[in-house]
Amino acid sequence: MRELLEILEGNARISTAELASMLQKSEDEVKEQIALLEREKIIMSYSTLINWERYGEELVTAVIEINLTPQREVGFDALAERICRFDEVRTVFLMSGNFDLLVVVQGKSLKEISNFVAKRLSTIEGVTQTRSHFLLKEYKKDGIILENEEQDRRLVIVP
Repeated sequence: MRELLEILEGNARISTAELASMLQKSEDEVKEQIALLEREKIIMSYSTLINWERYGEELVTAVIEINLTPQREVGFDALAERICRFDEVRTVFLMSGNFDLLVVVQGKSLKEISNFVAKRLSTIEGVTQTRSHFLLKEYKKDGIILENEEQDRRLVIVP
């Protein structure tokens, strides 16, 4: 099953016929395995990585470090779940170190994200501090190099 997962992680659009051939199994076996992995929430979603900048749509991404006061009996989980529910929030991680949560947010502008952090995120009871870092350029995302145009870096020699 691990090999199946690795193939799907690299290409979610691969056909079950191709998977069956690669794994030396029948298509029905592959379909059953995929269905089981989906039911058990091992396969959570199928996604497409889009280079929005190349498409021409400007999105602003920020990484927000958040310090929290843990709540009795639930620790950081209740606050993390609440933060996950915002549409602007793309990713939430519980961290070790100088802050508790690492939150990735996206919006159409710097102002939109700033307002979200100031008015909605930092006002949540239990949030004690936020630090925002705005991403300037993406070079690689989810293992894919976004600007993969090979450039000739050799020096021109003129006789």
